[in-house]
Amino acid sequence: MPHPEPRTIDFFAEDALPAPRTTAAEAEVIAAQHLGMNARAEPLGSQQDANFRLQNEDGAVLAVLKIANPAFGPVEIEAQDTAADLIAAAQPDLRVATVLRHPDGSPRRTVVDTDGGPAVARLLRYLPGGALSGPRHLSPGTVAAMGTVTAKVSTALREFRHPGLDRVLQWDLRHTDRVVAALAGHVTEPERRAAVQDATAEAWNLVQGIADVLPQQAVHLDLTDDNLIRRTGSRVPMPDGVIDFGDLTTSWAVSELAVSLSSLLHHDGIEPHHVLPAVRAFHAQRPLSAAEAEALWPLVVLRAAGLVVSGRQQAAVDADNAYATGALDREWRIFEQAVRLPIPVMTHLVRHAIGVTDTLAAPGVPELPLLRGISADRIAVLDLSVDSDAMDAGAWLDADADEACSAAALANGAAATATRYAQARPSQGAALSTRSGATVPTGIDLRLGRAAALQAPGVGRVLTARAGSVEITHGSLVLTASFPTTVAPVVADDETVRPGDDLVHLPAGTRAHLSLRTPGGPAVPPLVRPEHAAGWLPLTADPARLLGLPPVDRTHDADLLERRGAVFATVQEHYYATPPRIERGWRHHLLSTDGRSYLDIVNNVTPLGHAHPRVEEAVARQLRRLNTNSRFHYASVVEFTERLAALLPDPLDTVFLVNSGSEAVDLALRLATGASGRPDVVAVREAYHGWTYASDAVSTSLQDNPNALSTRPDWVHTVDSPNSYRGRHRGPDAARYAPQAAAVIDELAAVGRPAGAFVSETFYGNAGGVALPDGYLAEVYAAVRRHGGLAVADEVQAGYGRLGHWFWGFEQQGVVPDVVCVAKAMGNGHPLGAVITSRAVADRYREQGYFFSSTGGSPVSSVVGLTVLDTLRDEDLQGNAVRVGGHLKRRLSALADRHPVVGTVHGSGLYLGLELVRDRGTLEPATEETAELCERMLDLGVIVQPTGDHLNILKIKPPLCIDTAAADFFADTLDLALTQLGHAG
Repeated sequence: MPHPEPRTIDFFAEDALPAPRTTAAEAEVIAAQHLGMNARAEPLGSQQDANFRLQNEDGAVLAVLKIANPAFGPVEIEAQDTAADLIAAAQPDLRVATVLRHPDGSPRRTVVDTDGGPAVARLLRYLPGGALSGPRHLSPGTVAAMGTVTAKVSTALREFRHPGLDRVLQWDLRHTDRVVAALAGHVTEPERRAAVQDATAEAWNLVQGIADVLPQQAVHLDLTDDNLIRRTGSRVPMPDGVIDFGDLTTSWAVSELAVSLSSLLHHDGIEPHHVLPAVRAFHAQRPLSAAEAEALWPLVVLRAAGLVVSGRQQAAVDADNAYATGALDREWRIFEQAVRLPIPVMTHLVRHAIGVTDTLAAPGVPELPLLRGISADRIAVLDLSVDSDAMDAGAWLDADADEACSAAALANGAAATATRYAQARPSQGAALSTRSGATVPTGIDLRLGRAAALQAPGVGRVLTARAGSVEITHGSLVLTASFPTTVAPVVADDETVRPGDDLVHLPAGTRAHLSLRTPGGPAVPPLVRPEHAAGWLPLTADPARLLGLPPVDRTHDADLLERRGAVFATVQEHYYATPPRIERGWRHHLLSTDGRSYLDIVNNVTPLGHAHPRVEEAVARQLRRLNTNSRFHYASVVEFTERLAALLPDPLDTVFLVNSGSEAVDLALRLATGASGRPDVVAVREAYHGWTYASDAVSTSLQDNPNALSTRPDWVHTVDSPNSYRGRHRGPDAARYAPQAAAVIDELAAVGRPAGAFVSETFYGNAGGVALPDGYLAEVYAAVRRHGGLAVADEVQAGYGRLGHWFWGFEQQGVVPDVVCVAKAMGNGHPLGAVITSRAVADRYREQGYFFSSTGGSPVSSVVGLTVLDTLRDEDLQGNAVRVGGHLKRRLSALADRHPVVGTVHGSGLYLGLELVRDRGTLEPATEETAELCERMLDLGVIVQPTGDHLNILKIKPPLCIDTAAADFFADTLDLALTQLGHAG
């Protein structure tokens, strides 16, 4: 007699699949009596099964007890356990919830009675670390890691076959059309139900067109944020564990990725384009075919629709299931995000993410130009890009900047103006915004200086004609012209037009928008966000040739970062893994080539702000006159050095001009050791002073050089970092740093190696803007001087008014150094540095030879230096550092009340550092969290970077012109990012 076929689930043969109603006490009995494990059971959530965490008396987790839905037969459970073992063996770097086994190797699995009938119960390996579920924002790195894990599982299951895979599941995307049809009635709101049904119909039709060529295989089908487990000990969620094989079946292979992507869409701050790192990572491990790339986003939509209707049904039939009812809002958000952009747009973004660039060829030269009455040579094509001179002096901040450019061109004799297709227009974005603006045009905007007509450029058919717009076919494309509703076309719907037939008469002054798009596609906005441009632009073409104009050359430096890496020494790092391309700045704003504005929080190189017109004018004027080396005789170098020396107390009256802070420190050490006749130098640990031989030798920042302490030359001696927050001595005990440093200096003298110099920052910049303990420099300077050495003050970062209350950092300490090093702020981005000392020290340098710097103190450099000093004074930027810096510090300090990760806020004026810690008692540095926060802040429109030996401090050193509105934006955005990343208390 033949054996009966193993029973497997057919969802459509079941009325419903309520989870087994098993209590914790019952679960403990099952574990003990049937599976040999005595433990305490704690319920875990599940849509259709019953899950329990089993713990011993000490609270240690021993296993997970999973009682499958009674509808799932033993052969299905066997398939799941076999698949888990297969993945664990094939991917040893993944942790997998495999079935636990008895000593004889048999699985700890049994059949138990439940309220719904016999069900398979088994013990599974418990994976510590926690799931990725919850609203927390997931960084690009985490998203990519999800894609990698999904690809590894897909690869491992590619050849897996088992009778238990032959199931008909509601989660199998091959059946979503039937699932939605059967369950849509549970969505009681008519608008939502219609939205789900319409989206399902569109996505299903798209998938069915390519279903025959989509590979099928065994799939986990539930690699969601609920079932991907984060690596133990990881502070930023990174998945390395896989649980819950309950949806294992055979389906389209790409469904594995679609399910994973959909689970991202409910997380805070996640928009559809944020899932693309997972697509790239999956493709890198397990390449997507062209058909799979085409099907991916329709399958995401189908998954989202299936979640909504299934969740509503489960909540109806299993009202006591808190897991199911609690997921309803999350599932609706997933659906909203899945359909936020049209499917064709997301499909092109997917293709772009895996390296396929889609472009729609521009039409050829038309039989007749679209515009009659104005010849192409009378049309001024406007450059409104980031690179345009029209955007100088912050013009892009004015939303009317484009109109002003058009008006100027018309006033200069143009008969019409036209914008450029696909060229990002920064004036259409917004400064101080957490969301990028729609800056990329999908067509051309015309402005007419005189009356003209739009005529048919070739044979076509009128699709629509109404007041304000006309739409006709043009070859295989659709041409749309939009204009004021006060203007009506002279053609009618369905009319055939021939070359030269009038479409609409446009009076002088009319603004019109022209676009070409593929027929049958979604309506295309005139402007789209840069993150979405690679999805929208393949649906459009450049209308320029219809006007007799050359089309835009869309070849651009997409590989610019790769080219940089090929020729630029990699040790010269760049900010961010995937940095925006910045080509323009204005005041405290930076502007990328796609028109996104960023708040600049790190640029202490430009205290006046980016592109300051006084600096630009002064440099241009001087370059027109003379630029040479400082051995020539000219006025500006004298005037500048006089001004600089006058800013310092006696006896600091003699200036050396160089090009950078590194050179300044290097020269200062040579001056000090030469004048003192003592070659040894004492430096403070955890400080950075530069990259030249001498300045690097006294730099001990471990982030700038991990081997800093072990590779110092023997003439460098270090003293403890006087950090009163996280150093050896904290709070009031920080007073011990100075006598201990003085003791080191005394000991060197006692062994015959008196220090020729002591060098330190006057405000501890590399450590995040930490003030030195009161009296520290006075005691240490006295110690080095009593043994014949000199005190060198590194003011490269702190000087020039950044501290607000003091122009120089040493003023806060109430001391006068022997040698002062300055740079950064001096030139507002122009390479300029200086060393200021006494005449007596300077004259001793002649014993070492002569000094000369070709461009240090050149006419241009000197003029820049003078201009910076004038502007600092005239614009009261030191006062602004007091006012805005004080306001910002108060705002940042208040964040500690909401976010336990905020340890403290260091600094003064606009020289601040926000230190992030995992514990305010132990001060364990939150290094990974800080890196993740900086990435999130970039996405929200703020450029900020970490500093300190542990890279756990946000360095906050913006241009001194920053205003209160920008400071508030920074604080508010930081608050938002910390909340989204789960750091709120």
